[in-house]
This record gives sequence, structure tokens and C-alpha cells, in this order.
Amino acid sequence: MHIPDEQRPPEDSRSQAAQNGDQNQEQPPDQGQDQEAEHRRSPSGKVVYAAILKEADEELDRPSSALFWSGLAAGLSMGFSFIAEAILKDRLPDAHWAPLVGKLGYSVGFLVVILGRQQLFTENTLTPMLPLLQRKDLQTLVNVLRLWGVVFLANMLGALAVGWVCARTGAFDPQVRHQFVALGHQAMAHPFGETLLRAVFAGWLIAILVWMLPYAESSHFFVIIVITWLIGVGHFSHVVAGAVQVFALGSAGQKPWGEILAFFLLPTLLGNIIGGVTLVAALNHAQVEAGKK
Repeated sequence: MHIPDEQRPPEDSRSQAAQNGDQNQEQPPDQGQDQEAEHRRSPSGKVVYAAILKEADEELDRPSSALFWSGLAAGLSMGFSFIAEAILKDRLPDAHWAPLVGKLGYSVGFLVVILGRQQLFTENTLTPMLPLLQRKDLQTLVNVLRLWGVVFLANMLGALAVGWVCARTGAFDPQVRHQFVALGHQAMAHPFGETLLRAVFAGWLIAILVWMLPYAESSHFFVIIVITWLIGVGHFSHVVAGAVQVFALGSAGQKPWGEILAFFLLPTLLGNIIGGVTLVAALNHAQVEAGKK
């Protein structure tokens, strides 16, 4: 039967239809499922490592002034952990479960700092170490030490400002100020070695938190709360959150400053670095590097 030329489909359309048919025949029936599985799969350790490494390089490239202001904001923001926990302790009844609820306040400052992308010293015990472990050169080491020094100093200044305000002003009710002092004494309740060991666990958990966040996707809020709540309820010493507590104690005249520096800040700083660097950054770096071989 003859088909008039105007009723015949164009040559391009016939060719395209034939190609589409061939593609449909060649495509395996479960390819769509494979693509969906790939989309839903958690990122691999190498992907997370690369993401954190890229972020670390960006942080190392930032000028000291930007790091300082971000670190100062983080030190001030960590005061909300201190304030929220004290308010909760004051409002909760004297029951065996009360500390479990009260320590939820400890997570508030971490939420503000991490979600607000502020510079917290214990986060930076992990991220800048990855470029250093990869390159192993003097320039990167100096840059890491610069970042650590600026951020730590800024965090401490912010923590000192909040601790002084909490202890020396009438911004809070007397019963809440009583809880401030109690939290400070609790932070200083352990000897040097025990404080250092507790700080190792805190540094470990915070660095693990940084490593987990790329996996967490839309669950950042809950991951931060769970990990930091565990730090608080376990009385693991965190150098910035704990600094607010002990600085309030010193500002109230309850402890000499020398004792605060020697028996809390020094062991906590060392322990957080050991936990963040040795147990997480080095080990995770090692497993990714070993996977390349």
C-alpha cells in the first residue's frame, strides 16, 4: 500500500524511535533499582574523608582575623550550654532521672556553634590534621598551629566573658547562680590524670561527631544532641564548655585561677587533643590510606 509522503513520519523521527527502542532493549530491567540503591547508599569513608579534607583546606586558608572572630563567637555561644544546664537543674526536681534530662541543656551551645559554623577548638583537632597527615610538611604544620592557637585563644576569651557575666552580675536569679557554682565545682572534682582521661573521651566523641555529620544529612540536629548529651552525662571534660564553668567559679572567687589553669584547663586541653587527633584523625586517616593500596 502506498503511503503519501505527507503522512510518512520524518526520517529523523523514525531514526530516533529506533534508537530509543534499541536503548530500551539494551537497558537491564533492574537498572532503575540499581540507580535508586546508589542514590540511597551512605557515602563511603573515602567520600567523607575527601569532604572533610576539602573543608580543612578551606579553614587553613582563612585569615587569622576571621578565625579569631568566629572563635570568639563560639566561645560566647558555648555559654548557652552552661546557662541552659543550670536553668534546667534549677527547675527539675531532686530525682534520680533529673541529671539525664538536665544534661540536655549541655547540648544547646554545641548546637549553636556547629550548626552556625563557628570555630570550636575541639572540632579543629580533627579537620586540620588531615591535610597535615597527608602532606607531612613544615608549612602545613605551622598553619595548623596558627589555626589552633587563634581559635583556642578566641574560645577562651569568649568563655571567660560569659563565665564572668554569669558569676558577677545580676543577669540571673540567685538560685540559678547557685547552680553555676555547683557546675563549676563538678567540673573541678577530679584529679589531673582522671580529668585528662575523661577529656580524651570528650575529644574522641567530638571528633567522631565531625566525622559523622556528612553521613547524617538531614539529621544533624539529632546527631549533635545525642553525642554532646553523652559527653555531658558522662562528665567527659570538654575544654571550651568546661572553661565557661570553671571561669565562672574563678570569677565568683570559689577557686584560685592557678588551680583552674593547672588542674582543669591543662589536662583537658591535652586530653581533647589526644582524643581528637590520635584516636580519630590518625586512625581514620590510616584506614582511608590503607584502602588505597
